[in-house]
Amino acid sequence: MKQTDVLIVGAGPAGLAMAAHLRKRNIDFHIIEKSDRVGNAWHKHYDRLHLHTVKQLSHLPFKPFPEHYPLYVSKQLLTDYFYEYATTFGIQPQLNTAAKKMTKNSNGWTVETENGETIETKQLIIASGVNRHPVHPYFQDEEDFQGEIIHSRFYKNALAYKGKKVLVIGMGNTGAEIALDLCENGAESFISVRSPINIVPRDIMGRPTQLTAKKLQKLPNWLSDWIAVQLRKFTVGDISRYGIQTPKMPPMKQLRVTGKTPVIDIGTLEQIKKGNIKVVPAIDRFTTSGVLFKNGDEYPFDAIILATGYRSGIQDFFDHTEDLLDDYDIPKQVIGKDNFENVYFLGYDNYTPGGILGVINRDSAIIAEHIAKVNSVTV
Repeated sequence: MKQTDVLIVGAGPAGLAMAAHLRKRNIDFHIIEKSDRVGNAWHKHYDRLHLHTVKQLSHLPFKPFPEHYPLYVSKQLLTDYFYEYATTFGIQPQLNTAAKKMTKNSNGWTVETENGETIETKQLIIASGVNRHPVHPYFQDEEDFQGEIIHSRFYKNALAYKGKKVLVIGMGNTGAEIALDLCENGAESFISVRSPINIVPRDIMGRPTQLTAKKLQKLPNWLSDWIAVQLRKFTVGDISRYGIQTPKMPPMKQLRVTGKTPVIDIGTLEQIKKGNIKVVPAIDRFTTSGVLFKNGDEYPFDAIILATGYRSGIQDFFDHTEDLLDDYDIPKQVIGKDNFENVYFLGYDNYTPGGILGVINRDSAIIAEHIAKVNSVTV
């Protein structure tokens, strides 16, 4: 049985940021990671991925991105940065070690791993990510479909789909970008849009929308929401004739209330307007050769890509998480209370403009300060 003052579960960006803070404060910790490398989830993303947030607001604590990095950092450069970050702060996770069960004890928490190991810790930091489990909703008769069905987690690039008819289900940021990637690389690209969507351009007249949103945050919500709606009307306009409805809720309010990020457009909308990406409605059922949609249209497809999101899977670790998680499977607080005393949740706040990496930078400092106080550590 291992014993440690602080156990960090996950060596993605949240786990690395937390480890760096604890290292700076000379607080003993141990970190486990279910895969064989740091930042594993980011390695698995599709090839063309770049951050939609600007580099100066997306780095981890104590280590800005290198000067030569572009404004919007690529997946490859980001994963290189995570490796360098771990090296810089001497972070050496115990790899290939997946947490299985977490139980409260008289001194803190006991963590059982899938390989049969037990770790006792005074404080526990959950940094296993919001994208731990892909969501694969069941569609009627999908088992009859003769083509390929994959979740977006397993999509890498459009090479295998050139000349094929491909349906992307779901128009979040991932679905919108995969549909664009398919369109630009020789596939016939379709995207199924089930409900109204807030879309905002990544840049407006050369200025990152994120920086504008940061300034709008300083205003009263009613005023910032009104300005955001006017900007959306100016940059996006009425897109209902293309099969996409705009919700009544403004983009920033949607983020505050539901944690759902608006679609940050990097070119998908232009291709939709040109007719190069066809928008189709919600699915009624699958057929052997394709899909029948709710409006009665039927199309054949060679492949289906499910951009249907993820769940955090935190309820897999603990018993009785009813009061811990909100309706979107996200912890309600960063610092656990009551039955979750001495447990911390990092990298789960979807309700703040600016992207998850900015949230990790902010909240890792809050957690480190709290742990230092609990342990009477001074810096």
